[in-house]
Parts: sequence; C-alpha cells; structure tokens
Amino acid sequence: MLGLAGIISFIVLFVIFIFLGFYGAYWRKGNLDLLHEWGLAGRRLGTILIWFLMGADLYTAYTFIAVPSSLYAKGAIYFFAVPYVSLTFAIAMLTMPRLWAVSRNRGYVTAADFVKDRFNSRILAVLVALTGVVAELPYIALQIVGMKSVLQMMLLGMGNEALVSEISLIIAFIILAAFTYTSGLRGAALTGVFKDILIWITVISIIVIVPLQYGGFTHAFSVMNSAQLAKYSVLPSNLQLAYWSLFFGSALALYLYPHAINGSLSADDKNKLMYSTALLPIYGIGLAIIALFGILVFAVPSALNVVTKYGGALAVPALVVSTMPDWAAGIMLLGIFVGGLVPAAIMAIASANLLVRNVIKEVKPSITPKGETSLAKWISAVIKFIALAFVFLVPSTYAINLQLLGGIIITQTLPAVFLGLYTDWFNPWALTAGWATGMISGTYMFATFGLPRATALYPSPFGLLYAAITALALNLVVSVVGTLIARAAGYKTKSNISAEELKG
Repeated sequence: MLGLAGIISFIVLFVIFIFLGFYGAYWRKGNLDLLHEWGLAGRRLGTILIWFLMGADLYTAYTFIAVPSSLYAKGAIYFFAVPYVSLTFAIAMLTMPRLWAVSRNRGYVTAADFVKDRFNSRILAVLVALTGVVAELPYIALQIVGMKSVLQMMLLGMGNEALVSEISLIIAFIILAAFTYTSGLRGAALTGVFKDILIWITVISIIVIVPLQYGGFTHAFSVMNSAQLAKYSVLPSNLQLAYWSLFFGSALALYLYPHAINGSLSADDKNKLMYSTALLPIYGIGLAIIALFGILVFAVPSALNVVTKYGGALAVPALVVSTMPDWAAGIMLLGIFVGGLVPAAIMAIASANLLVRNVIKEVKPSITPKGETSLAKWISAVIKFIALAFVFLVPSTYAINLQLLGGIIITQTLPAVFLGLYTDWFNPWALTAGWATGMISGTYMFATFGLPRATALYPSPFGLLYAAITALALNLVVSVVGTLIARAAGYKTKSNISAEELKG
C-alpha cells in the first residue's frame, strides 16, 4: 500500500497532467473544427515532439506492466518484446515517410484514405478502417488493465480495493474524454511529454537504486533455484521458431495500428519524421530494462512476496513501492498510470478518425468538415468508455488474449497499406479476398488453439508459429493468385496516386 506522501505526490502530479491536457487546446492553436487540426495536431509536430508522442504511443502502461510480468511468469520467450523494436523501426523508416508524403499532399488523415485512392476501392478502404478499429479496442482496454495494476498496488490492504479502483478509473476516463474532446492530439502530445519524463525517471531510478541497495541481478539470480534459472536463461528448442515468429510478426504489426500511423502523420516535415523514428530505438533500451524488472523482483524480498501472492502484473509497482520513498513512489506510479491514459487518448482519436472518414462519410458524403470533426470527438469518447466497460465485464486474462488476436487482425492490412506504398500491381478484389482469408484463418487458429492456452501461437509443419504470420502468408497467396487471375482476364488496377506522390 502507498503511504500518504505518495498519494499526495500522485494527486498533485495528476492535476498537472490534467492542466496540460486541457491547455493543449490553446497550444499552437488552430481551427479545432477541422479533423486534421483536432486529430493530427494540425500536422505541426517537430522531431522532439514526435519522438515523445510516438514513445507515449508505443510504450504504454500495459508495456510497463505486461512485459516484465510475462517474462516473470513465462520465461525467456517473452523477451521477444525487446529485440523486435530494432526491426519495427526499420519498417517504419521504409513506410511512414512515404505515407506521410502522399497524406500531406492529398489531405489524408488515415491509412484507409490512402488505400481508397491507391486501389480505387471504397470497399477495401472501409474494411481496412474497420479492421483498425476492431484491433485497437482491446489495445485500449489493456491500458486500463495496466492502470488497474497501479491502483491495486496503491490500495493494497486498504479494503474495498476493487470498488475504489473502478471509481478512480471512471473519474480518470471522464477527465481523459473531456480534454481529448477539447484538445485532440495536441493535448495527447503535451501529456505524452509529461508522461515520458516520469517514465524515464522511474526506469533510471529503479535500475540504479535497486542494484545498489539489494545487489541487483547478481542477487536475483543467486536466490533462484535451478528450474527458475533455466526458465529465464534458456529458450527451449521447441519454442525457438515461436520466438522468431513472434519477433517478426510483432514488428510487422506495430506500425499498422491506427495510433502509430496517426502519430506519424502528425509530423510537420518528412525529414523530422525520419529523424524522430531514427531516435525511437532509445526507447528500446528503456524497454529492455523494463523487461528485466521481471527478474529484478527476485532481489527484493518484499516485492517478491507481493508478486507471489497477487501475481506478476504487480512486478513493477511492487518494485517501486518496496524500494522508493513514498513521495518518489507516488511520482513513479503516476507515470505508469498516465502511461495508460495518454495512449488510450491517441488510440481513441485514431479509431474515431477511421470511423468518421472511412465509414460514416462513405454513407453520408454530404457531412461538413465541422460535422465530421464534431462526430469524431464524440466517437472518441464513446470508444474510451466501451474499452472501460470491456475491462469491467471481461476477466483480464481474456482481455490479454484478445489483444493478441488484435495483432493477428491488424497484420492482415499489410498488403493493402505497406505493399500499396510501393506498388499498385495488386487487384483490389484480390486484396479483399486475401484480407478475408487472413481474417478467417487467423481468427480460427486463435479460437481453436489460442484461448485455452493464452497464446497466439499455432502448430505448423515447422513447429509453433505466431498465427499472424501464418494468416498473413495465406492472405498474400490469395492476393497474388487473385491478382494474376484478374490480370489474365484483362482487369487492371486504376490507381489515383502516382509513384512521384509517394516519394514526396
């Protein structure tokens, strides 16, 4: 349980967070009745702000909670979450500047806007948009799961923890919905800087103070038994292919998520976007340290007792409370807590942009720019509370499983989005058939093998594979074969985007 000084520091900093969220409406003020101003911060964020925003976007409360807790519970295979960032940012460098260039020139707000013109297909664009929204919802829910872990640690032993935690989350999300409605991505950018400063303070403090006071990793490994040592240091041969497929599949998926694309499109210059992306591996260093907290917890007896009793999800909060003065622990727990609120805001904004621009506007093309933005603001609020209700109604283990399904789902947009940035060779109907094949096969694999085992792996002739990879392979086969058949029959894609526009 967190002491009074910690609760006070938590509340004081949360008030500052709220102020920054609402102040975003007046910072670099633009016409917030336009969707690109509200949802993309007017496309005016520079290198440092994009770096902070994408860090807030991609390194979240759930990352802070799930990566170390998964490593603690399952062992070395979950370390895949660390090296995959080295590949995902390379993929981002190959794709996001091209998407940014054509989006700036043509006024696109979403990836589905691009798909619609690239393949001259409204249906394919709608499917890409809906896929993004569906994949995003459990991702938002998982931020709340991470935030609940912080509140659980703060209220431990207090009594009525569950009720107080739920009330606190509802209040936090009402505030989040209010400043997101008011400030849009500007508020998320400012609070993202604040959140990331607190996160880095937390990471550096723990990795310095715990080894000095408790002996660090040397002591952690010394108290483990042989089975535990093997669990964390050796990857079983039957899981090696699974590890590499999780590594590769996760790297492919990350920048297909609407929130990652939304953050990239808010840059004010292609070169600044590239510079900020090149700097993002610095967050990978932080992620590696965070993952190792799942092992470092063995060095702190009081933290290990909490984790043993209440579960690995409390690994980092328990380390914070067990090793830091109350006032400092309050600051660090607030960093993790708002580490859920900031990405939840960005994810809700990105989802609302997709629904308004690529679904509702297709049904009602006469909607005005102001009406479009107003509707997106309300939808973003609704999405947040749908995710909140999801967490209250569904056990956390199912929420985690569905997030893994989200990765399988979003990967099926890769042919239309990523490959579409380099070629218009594919036939839109073939891409649609490929998307359907990937969605059906991926969902089937997850439903038949994933849910009972809490994993997104599926057996193949070569061993266990991340289902997203298998489903994407089937997707690509259908897309290529379908395009060859269409071209043989004389059908060709009529793209509305030239190759020069993609180069910027």
